[in-house]
Amino acid sequence: MGIKAVIFIIFLCFIAISVTLLMARTHEARAEASHPPEGRIIEVDGLRVHVVIRGAGPNLVLIHGASGNTRDFTFSLVARLEKDFRVLVFDRPGLGYTDDIDTTGATLAQQAELLQKAAQSLDAPRPIVLGHSYGGGVALAWAIHHPDNLSALVLLSSPSNLWATPLDPLYRLTSHPVLGPIIIPILTAFVPDSRVKSAIKDVFYPQSAPAGYASYIGAGLTLRRSSMRANGMQRANLQKEIAALIPHYGEISVPTEILHGTADTIVSTKIHSDLLVTQIEGAVLTRLDGIGHTPHHVAQGAVIDTIMRAARRARLH
Repeated sequence: MGIKAVIFIIFLCFIAISVTLLMARTHEARAEASHPPEGRIIEVDGLRVHVVIRGAGPNLVLIHGASGNTRDFTFSLVARLEKDFRVLVFDRPGLGYTDDIDTTGATLAQQAELLQKAAQSLDAPRPIVLGHSYGGGVALAWAIHHPDNLSALVLLSSPSNLWATPLDPLYRLTSHPVLGPIIIPILTAFVPDSRVKSAIKDVFYPQSAPAGYASYIGAGLTLRRSSMRANGMQRANLQKEIAALIPHYGEISVPTEILHGTADTIVSTKIHSDLLVTQIEGAVLTRLDGIGHTPHHVAQGAVIDTIMRAARRARLH
């Protein structure tokens, strides 16, 4: 191959990289313009934390799952909760509009510590802490590492014990130390928001997402380079971090309510909540027959009842 051919190939690679990065930046800018922060940004330990605060009453913290943001809860649930609670909805580190903690994947413990400090700074020193899906892992870490800084624990469709299924290929790619930084800009640049919206169907199965949810949640926010990397790293590290929590479940002493759909194909009730209820003394498990991974959307009445029961057990209502 002649020198001219090599130069030409290098030139084409440069053009391809430049176009990809430009399209990625354009996609990110469009996503942030169409779905800006809903709440306010506070600073905790030098990091920006995005929080939505609504309502009045006992403090209730909501922690979203993988690939999500505050909008998963503000779509409809918060409007029903703010009548009885002062609701604080946080973006987890690296997602939405909260800064990431590090480049190796913010651990459950690190996330719990940051959000716990954020809640304290917002005059919520001992809130009820609710976590959905991956956010349930953060809530468990909060209860274990900061037992004096919550009043009750509510877990929705939460992982809590070890599973055998391999890591999703997408997360294997986006968390890979070499392939991740190469693949992620391409995904950000060229994957349309509609692809994320179609993936929502799998999350809600066997139910359907409510009308308007896919547009409201801000699919483009999930496709930002920083969010994809943070999400991939967090998911890749999740099982070993859950393994580290398991020996400490018996130390959780706050009222604990667990809610899980029996038709959940993402986080199995049998593997997780059916076992967790035996590992936390006094925990109460409510099984929702035929409900999938998103009870906070498709079985809101049951979720609200569970939160109210936790509040009564904690003598907050």
